[in-house]
Amino acid sequence: MNQARLLVDETIKLYPDDTVINAIWVPIIRAAIELQRGNASQTIELLQPVSRYESAAEYWPQYLRGSSYVKLGRGAEAAAEFQKILDNRGQGSLSPLYPMAYLGLARAWAAAGDQSRSRKASDDFFALWKDADPDVRVLIEAKKEYENR
Repeated sequence: MNQARLLVDETIKLYPDDTVINAIWVPIIRAAIELQRGNASQTIELLQPVSRYESAAEYWPQYLRGSSYVKLGRGAEAAAEFQKILDNRGQGSLSPLYPMAYLGLARAWAAAGDQSRSRKASDDFFALWKDADPDVRVLIEAKKEYENR
């Protein structure tokens, strides 16, 4: 994480006038760092200024915000963020976050206590990943979570 911070600082120095870097990617990277550190509330706060650029940010603000809400136990808010991704596939049709949004949605509904919706989102995720290598970590985690619901 320290290395990521150093790279962000260096990027800001190299491109101080680049709107895309400074208004979108720097806050997203900083938010991801905070989420990794377990600071979900800080993640949401850091993503606030990015909200007006979300359509250009390849689903990262919605995904990070949704993941933060799950960590905070705010399932309905998390579900809304992941649903934004699923409702707007055309903004990033090849984004790896699109299929991951189904897993995020499953986790969000589980956090909200809605097991039926959680299982449905998990089923949708598994349908997309039906041909994936069985030893992919995220798939293994998703199966374990599904079994425990």
